Amino acid sequence: MRARLIYNPTSGHESLPNSVGDILNVMEQAGYEASAYRTTAAKKSALKEARRVAQEGFDLVVAAGGDGTINEVVNGIADLEERPELAIIPAGTTNDYARALKIPRDDVVEAAKVILKKQKLDIDVGQAGDNYFINIAGGGSMTELTYEVPSAYKSILGYLAYLVKGAEMLPRISPIDMHIEYDEGIFDGKATMFLIGLTNSIGGMEQIAPNSVIGDGTFSLIIVKETNLRDLVHLIALVLNGGRHVNNPKIIYTKTKEITVKANDDNRIMINLDGEYGGDAPMKFTNLHNHLRIYANVDSIPLKALDTPTSEEKDVGEKIIEEEKKLD
Repeated sequence: MRARLIYNPTSGHESLPNSVGDILNVMEQAGYEASAYRTTAAKKSALKEARRVAQEGFDLVVAAGGDGTINEVVNGIADLEERPELAIIPAGTTNDYARALKIPRDDVVEAAKVILKKQKLDIDVGQAGDNYFINIAGGGSMTELTYEVPSAYKSILGYLAYLVKGAEMLPRISPIDMHIEYDEGIFDGKATMFLIGLTNSIGGMEQIAPNSVIGDGTFSLIIVKETNLRDLVHLIALVLNGGRHVNNPKIIYTKTKEITVKANDDNRIMINLDGEYGGDAPMKFTNLHNHLRIYANVDSIPLKALDTPTSEEKDVGEKIIEEEKKLD
């Protein structure tokens, strides 16, 4: 069996290249004839290499890097008739998909060792126009945050870079008049953002889509209606405090297999796919059920892929809510 490691040398704190030899050794231990490809600054470098080795008949592609690198690899193989199996080694800033699959996020060699357990999942893939995503899609002012954080800042500051940029953007967030159709209904009006999730881990938080189930053939759709700054802070607090935002009147939360989004009037809606720009609305999103097979820490994933918030997240959420009560 042949396996190719596709790694981004600039992901995270740029330490991944130092571990490539150890990762290849793990892949060899798992029974693969292993080789590596270092991505370049050329456009779609990871995508093109993933497609090339898939067409050559490789059995496994290992994507090592941030969510953007993983998304590129998925886009390289998702539209092929014969698709290799996939493994991921998180080395980015948020590593949402690795979080959902319970893959170690602080040690790339330990992440590679998940392959040795030989536990795999058949996962859904989202299709958006001609592009694909495996964790999250969205649109609206808040989702544009990921485009505005320079990669150099992410390498140096990590997740803190998003928090700093988020604080800067909050005052200028404005709702967009949009039309969203989904299996059970239609939303027509102003919304701050919409999110389409395939797992429960979005933006580093595990309770935004609390009943999301990996591989069940549906998306979790979240529409945040027109909100002001205080509404957003309150909703974030509810997310951190056990996923209680889903019952808030400012939120539409549902499960659906297909979604169509378009802007009303002349508004622009930029579509975010796994943290990367994926074109503008109008856009149709389709769930491709059990489209890829991926290595995961299956025995560590809760039966229904439900996670309770960490104690730190819950404490933050409760403190924000308490402060809001004092203001009322």
